[in-house]
Amino acid sequence: MTSPTNRSVDTGAPDGPDDHVCSAKGCRAPARHAVIWRNPTLHVEGRRKVWLACDDHRQSLADFVALRGFLIEVVGVEDLTDADG
Repeated sequence: MTSPTNRSVDTGAPDGPDDHVCSAKGCRAPARHAVIWRNPTLHVEGRRKVWLACDDHRQSLADFVALRGFLIEVVGVEDLTDADG
């Protein structure tokens, strides 16, 4: 399973989805998906953490957080909001 790096997403930046890079360790591919998750023991209700994913790592990153019960949803990078991150 691919482990992610700690990259944060600044959804308020003027750059578009093509400027986002996959969060999987060692991957520099353009991110097309956002894996949104929350660890309820660490994060307050309503907090949404985001890992970005390319097409190749979308499933492995989602599976990684889903296995721990942290997965909220997977959306397209273009669907991220200010509440994400």
